[in-house]
Amino acid sequence: MSVSMTGSGEIATPVESSKSAMTWGPIFGGAAAAIGVTLILLLLGSGVGLTMVSPWSGQSSSLGTVGVTAAIWLVVVQWLSSGLGGYITGRLRAKWAAVHTDEVFFRDTAHGFISWALATIFVAGFLASSLTSLAGAGAQAVGSAATAAGTAASSAASTADLPTAYFTDALLRPERARTGATSDDATATAEISRILLNGAAAGQIPDDDKAYLATIVSARTGLSEADARTRVDTVLKRIEDAKVAAQKATDEARKAASTTALLGSLSLLIGAFIAAAAAAFGGSQRDEEEDLIVTSRT
Repeated sequence: MSVSMTGSGEIATPVESSKSAMTWGPIFGGAAAAIGVTLILLLLGSGVGLTMVSPWSGQSSSLGTVGVTAAIWLVVVQWLSSGLGGYITGRLRAKWAAVHTDEVFFRDTAHGFISWALATIFVAGFLASSLTSLAGAGAQAVGSAATAAGTAASSAASTADLPTAYFTDALLRPERARTGATSDDATATAEISRILLNGAAAGQIPDDDKAYLATIVSARTGLSEADARTRVDTVLKRIEDAKVAAQKATDEARKAASTTALLGSLSLLIGAFIAAAAAAFGGSQRDEEEDLIVTSRT
């Protein structure tokens, strides 16, 4: 907006500029550059990250190490892509004539921020679409496997999955398990499975259930009562160790995800700042170069 003076010294009505302060060409150009660099660096990071993961035991990095490395790489990607995109945005914009220096600085930083925002939205949408496709394919594969497993186990599921099956077994439990107390191995296996499932749901297996398990093992295997109880205690210890290991892996995954999310949000904030600062720097360089050209011509 400009203010004109009349011949008598009076201030005339302010006149709005017909040109917008927003220059979309450099914004889209900087965003495109940032998107291209981001995708290249993400593919590079994915390739390097896959070398840290292996299906073979002992040859893969820990989940925490992989998560922290991925988070650090996201920070590097944000810095490089935001800096390049912001600089291109500032360097390509047209010079704003008759505009105060502070206003030029604000416009440059705003252009850099908008360019960063567009690139971030596009990359986030692209990654979300890719992850959704991968998740859909994985869900389809898991569904097929579950269908096959469900067909094979349908005969046993009719009785073993009843909520009251464990308590029904407790009511009909004989005083001492004998070889004939359970008609066959399948029946004994189903009863033991129900006891273990109830113990997993309750958090522990009662002592009377442990004693009964020992009598079943003794009757079906021919072991002495003491050896059968030792075997039961050993197997239950292995089950508990597996549960603790699963809980530990879940906790490590939670910590890794939390670290990645925190560092990812921090990298986005820093990326926005770098894009704005780089746009201001690129714009100032462009103005300086243009001033030098004008001065040399005169």
